[in-house]
Amino acid sequence: MTAESYLQKIEANKGIILKVVNLYADDFDDRKDLYQEIVLQSFSAYERFQGNSKFSTWLYRISLNVALTYLGKRKKLTSIKASILTESYTEPHELSERADSLYRAIKQLTEIDRSIIMLHLDGFDNSEISEIIGISKGNTNVKLHRIKQQLANILTQK
Repeated sequence: MTAESYLQKIEANKGIILKVVNLYADDFDDRKDLYQEIVLQSFSAYERFQGNSKFSTWLYRISLNVALTYLGKRKKLTSIKASILTESYTEPHELSERADSLYRAIKQLTEIDRSIIMLHLDGFDNSEISEIIGISKGNTNVKLHRIKQQLANILTQK
């Protein structure tokens, strides 16, 4: 497992990190710092990645754990000068009005609920979601149903 293979996999799965960053950090500097922290932490853990799950599942788990830790600490991260982190974070393209409304509604959910719905919207099945989040499949099913109801309520109130 080389740094080159890691960089290729990160580039192919960059959207995962961007989604997590955009849902858990509010301003550009925080998103940039969180993006860099996720890349750093995933690179540090990459040598222990055994391939028992898909790389995207593994990356989601790390990204969510780093984001939740980051939220808890809420401190500025130091800048990282490693060559793998030279690629800078850029703002996502303009979202459609519907997508923007959905993102705003999702941001009103708890951190765990945000994670669950984001994984669901990205096409992960409930077994994969339960593995990433660390809860039972039955609990995932119930939580997902309740989250959808909550989002429907939020979106119809606007």
